[in-house]
Amino acid sequence: MNFKEIKELIETLDQSNLTEINIEDNKGSVVNLKKEKETEIITPQVTQQAAQPIMQPQTNVEAQPTTAQKSNESEEKNDDYDTINAPMVGTFYKSPSPDEEAYVQVGDTVTNDSTVCILEAMKLFNEIQAEISGEIVEILVEDGQMVEYGQPLFKVK
Repeated sequence: MNFKEIKELIETLDQSNLTEINIEDNKGSVVNLKKEKETEIITPQVTQQAAQPIMQPQTNVEAQPTTAQKSNESEEKNDDYDTINAPMVGTFYKSPSPDEEAYVQVGDTVTNDSTVCILEAMKLFNEIQAEISGEIVEILVEDGQMVEYGQPLFKVK
C-alpha cells in the first residue's frame, strides 16, 4: 500500500461511524487504523438567583447610627494606622519555627528593614520586611492562616 491509499483510508474512517479498520493487501502488508475516542466537554450551567431582602422589624431609627456613619467612624479610626500588607499569597507564620518567639508582637517598634513574619508559598519561606517604621498596634491574621495578595497583616502607628 502506498501513502495515498493509506491517506484515503484515514479519510474514510474519519467520515464513517466505524471505530477501527484492518486491511491486508495482496503483498501481505497489514494496516490497522483506529479512531481515538472523542472527548465531550461538559460545562456546568450556573444559574443565579436574586437575593431575597430580609425584612427586620422597625426600631427607633434615630437611636441607631446609619451604615454611612458607621463606615465614617471606622475610616477615622483606620486613618491613624498604616498597614503592612502581604506581598504574595501564602501561609502566614509569626515566627521562624514553632519553638521560637514571634518576630514581632503588639507594642514592638519596627523599622523599614525589620522582619515581621514569614509567608510560605510553594514550599519557599519568604521573610517579609515591614517597609514602614512605627509601633505594631494589631496583628490581623492568625499563625498558620492562608493570606491573599495585598491582605493587611499588621496595623502600625
